[in-house]
Amino acid sequence: MDVKIEQSWKEVLANEFQEPYFEKLTTFVREEYKGNTPIYPPAKLIFNAFDHCPFNDVKVVILGQDPYHGAGQANGLCFSVNRGVQPPPSLVNIFKEVAADTGRPIPDNGDLTRWSDQGVLLLNATLTVRAASAGSHQNKGWEQFTDAVIRILAQKREHLVFILWGSYAQKKGAFIDRNRHLVLTSPHPSPLSAYHGFFGNHHFTQANDYLERHNKSGIVW
Repeated sequence: MDVKIEQSWKEVLANEFQEPYFEKLTTFVREEYKGNTPIYPPAKLIFNAFDHCPFNDVKVVILGQDPYHGAGQANGLCFSVNRGVQPPPSLVNIFKEVAADTGRPIPDNGDLTRWSDQGVLLLNATLTVRAASAGSHQNKGWEQFTDAVIRILAQKREHLVFILWGSYAQKKGAFIDRNRHLVLTSPHPSPLSAYHGFFGNHHFTQANDYLERHNKSGIVW
């Protein structure tokens, strides 16, 4: 199956694209985009996280769950929204923690492409969603695909930083070898849990300290 994804990912995921579940997933997603209900992100941005962050350039992986399901929000990067779109509450809290942790000013937009281009894979567990219907594309095969992405990164690369916010991300990344990679966990940045351990987690400086100790440049958060 010819999947339109960045070439290095196309190579390392080649076996995955031949699996029966991925063929079923592709059929489902194509039919969804043909329907009357909008599907997010736009089809050309489904693999945006990979296209901005080639396999060998990955330094940090941040795991999300679903794309945003509001009009104009999702751009294929977890937690990120397009320029001109009001940052959702979780992203606002992420920026607050970045500012408190690193001293960097809160940016004037919520587009995290600048992180992706530095080696941060902003990976949602599910890469598509129906408009105004959170979780509508769960359990269709995306989770198996993104599990494979994490597994291949964890096995083929060394000294990556995996940032897992909330119980869903922590379960998804439970198998990552902590001796080979840095795994940072805390509550989710959503307003419901941010004050229960997300604020003050210092994940951004911890990630950079680890990268620099392993001769990699840190991220300009």
